[in-house]
Amino acid sequence: MSLQSLTEQIKTIVGTDSGLAASVKFVTDEGVIVIDAKQVPNVVSNEDAPADCTLEISTSDALDMLSGSLNPMMAYMNGKLKIDGDMGVAMKIAQTFGG
Repeated sequence: MSLQSLTEQIKTIVGTDSGLAASVKFVTDEGVIVIDAKQVPNVVSNEDAPADCTLEISTSDALDMLSGSLNPMMAYMNGKLKIDGDMGVAMKIAQTFGG
């Protein structure tokens, strides 16, 4: 799987109005994905931009997290997921992604 596949899955999950009201950046081994949920419709892109919360995770682990085979909390505790910034936003994004 690739960054493009991950980006498309995130776009589907976030939809037009996630209710997140924040920006989140995923930094992966293949590039970045930025969710700007401060505006409606929400915007998901691969253009690097500042964010309220940055999540560092491999593309394969992110795909596993989205599929439900990797729990976000376990990924964080095992060092597969690193979080920088607003932890409240990180918790909201975990809920959005079913964690």
